[in-house]
Amino acid sequence: MTQGAGQGPEVERTATLRDFRVPAYVHETGPYGHSTHPGDVAPPVGEAYPEGYTPTQRDLPVINRGDTVQVQVDPASLPAPASGGGVGPLFVVGDVHGYLDELVAALQEKGLIDSAGNWSAGTARLWFLGDFTDRGPDGIGVIDLVMRLSAEAAAAGGYCKALMGNHELLLIGAKRFGDTPVNSGAGTATFQAAWLLNGGQKTDMDRLQDHHLQWMSRLDAVEEVDGHLLVHSDTTAYLDYGDSIEAVNDTVRETLARNDADEVWDLFRKFTKRFSFRDEGGADHVRSLLDTYGGTRIVHGHSPIPYLLGEVGSDEGEDDSRPLVEGPHVYAEGLAIAMDGGVTMAGKLLVQQLPLDI
Repeated sequence: MTQGAGQGPEVERTATLRDFRVPAYVHETGPYGHSTHPGDVAPPVGEAYPEGYTPTQRDLPVINRGDTVQVQVDPASLPAPASGGGVGPLFVVGDVHGYLDELVAALQEKGLIDSAGNWSAGTARLWFLGDFTDRGPDGIGVIDLVMRLSAEAAAAGGYCKALMGNHELLLIGAKRFGDTPVNSGAGTATFQAAWLLNGGQKTDMDRLQDHHLQWMSRLDAVEEVDGHLLVHSDTTAYLDYGDSIEAVNDTVRETLARNDADEVWDLFRKFTKRFSFRDEGGADHVRSLLDTYGGTRIVHGHSPIPYLLGEVGSDEGEDDSRPLVEGPHVYAEGLAIAMDGGVTMAGKLLVQQLPLDI
C-alpha cells in the first residue's frame, strides 16, 4: 500500500527567506492601523485589507521580543522510548518541508527509528505537525516515510500520526485545480502559482500518487494529547471551523471532499495565517483555543522560530547570518510552544519529547 522512504537528489541547502513571504494582513494580533511590524503597510484610513491574498506577496515581518525563552534540551537527559506495554512517551516533529535526510537523522537521534529507518520506539507516540513537502528536495519521500512508520508503530503498540499543514492543502490544491482561477481579494490567484511561489518542487508533483492525496486529505487539523493542543498554524482561524476538535476535523475533511476550488483556497488561506499568539494579546488568543478545544498548552509549527525570535528580517539585507536554533521556542506567557526550527533557512529540524521541563 505504501512506498518505502525514497532518497531525493542531493541539493545544497540555502536560506530561502523569500519563500516565507506573506502579506501583512494575515496578522491577527490587533488593529492593522496600529501595527508596528517591520514591513507592514497599513491600509488607508477607513479601508480594510482584502479577505483573500496571493501568497508570498510581501515579506514576512518580525518583531523583537524580550519575554520569551528558547529551550535547549540535552538528548542524553531524555528517557528512552518505552519498549514494553502501556502508553509510551510523546514526541512531536516540526515542519519537514522535504528535508528527508535531516528528518531521518533527527528521528534516529531520538531513538525512534533504527539505522535502517524502521520504527524502533515500541509504544512511543509520534506526532508530525504538518508541512511535509515544498522547498526541500524530497517531500514525497517524507510522506512515504511517515506513512510507513504509521503502520510499523501501530504494529509495535505505539503510533505515528500527522496533522494537516497549509502546504498539504497547497499541494492538494495544485494537483486538483492547477491553474483554475480562485476567488481572492488580492486579485486573480491559482493554486499552481501559489504552490510554485511557496517552493513547490516538480519532482514531488511528478511522484505524487493517489494514495498520497488520499492520505493527506484525511489528516486531522487539531488534536489534544496529554494536555497539549496540537495544531499546525499559529492562528485562531481554527475557531472558524467548529467549537470542538471533532467538529473542526470533520469540517476540514468535508471541505476537501466537496472538491470546490474556492472553498479549498479559503481553507488554505486561513491555515496560512500566523503570529496570532505573538505580540500583545497573544496569550489571550492561545487561551481562546485552549478554552474551546482543551489542553493546557498549545504546540504548533508553521512560523519559523527565527522569525518568532525577531532575529531574521526581510531578504533585502546583506547579512547572511542565521540564528542558531537548538530547541523549541516557548512564548505567549509559557502557553505556546513553537516547533518549526527553520530547516529551510539552514536551521534545525526539531523532534522533541513532551512535556518540556521548563
